[in-house]
Amino acid sequence: MWDAKRRVLKIKSLKHGIIQDKSGNVMRAVFGIDVSKTSSEVAILVNGEKVHGYTILNDAIGFNRLLGDLKTVHNPEIIFEATGVYSRRLQAFLEECGYAYTRLNPLEAKKQLDSLRVRKTDKIDAEKLAKSQFVHNCKPTYVQEEVYQHLRDLSRFYQNMTEDLVRAKNRLHKVLQVIFPQLENLLSTPTGEQYWNLVMAFPCKEFVLSLSLSDLCEIIRQYTSKRITEKRVAYLADKLVELANKSYCAVKKTSPMMEEVRYYAQELLRLSERRRGALNDMVALAQPF
Repeated sequence: MWDAKRRVLKIKSLKHGIIQDKSGNVMRAVFGIDVSKTSSEVAILVNGEKVHGYTILNDAIGFNRLLGDLKTVHNPEIIFEATGVYSRRLQAFLEECGYAYTRLNPLEAKKQLDSLRVRKTDKIDAEKLAKSQFVHNCKPTYVQEEVYQHLRDLSRFYQNMTEDLVRAKNRLHKVLQVIFPQLENLLSTPTGEQYWNLVMAFPCKEFVLSLSLSDLCEIIRQYTSKRITEKRVAYLADKLVELANKSYCAVKKTSPMMEEVRYYAQELLRLSERRRGALNDMVALAQPF
């Protein structure tokens, strides 16, 4: 694959894939990889001279082609820019195959390439990444234990669910303003599992006023904590009736907005439980440290 270009550079490959010049000196091989969403550009430089370049897909077939070239040289240096989730697969593949690599964050990569880049293209970036390694001699990236990556993934997952909770809360609030705005005054704060359960049970005033006081109390018991006292149940029942009598619903009981209210309340319950699970997982992973 590289034979013609190796002859031009007067490079010959000996046993075990060690690249040497005519004097027998081991030559330095750097793989610059510019990672994008579905593919990556690979530039291979030996002692600062480009000997090969090609495009691979970010999949098993593409990575195996890269592996084949990595095996042809002794102690290859691999450098690429971190591109979020897109570079994670390449990183995992290199670690699994036992290759050290240098992963630059975007700011580091920009600083290193600014003085080298002629124009912005993926192919040039791959080559310039490799060239920058001959200039800056960046050390290999320290590979942490897997547990730290798990903690980072869980932390990001937890943050995403927190954002989803805020979004669902805002949507529930908007729908309730049309149907039963007074319901937000039932508890001290319109949030939490007890509140969302009561929203599912009583999405509008008709669901409150159509029930007898005893039936209302029974539903409250079903949708709240088992530890709730009878005094608290009676208080919530009376408060619900009071709020329902004050409320004016902008839609009829048959409106699809009733189902929308229940959907957001159920989604908030689900997200809250799953987020708590992610937090417990993080605590369990971090406990030994």
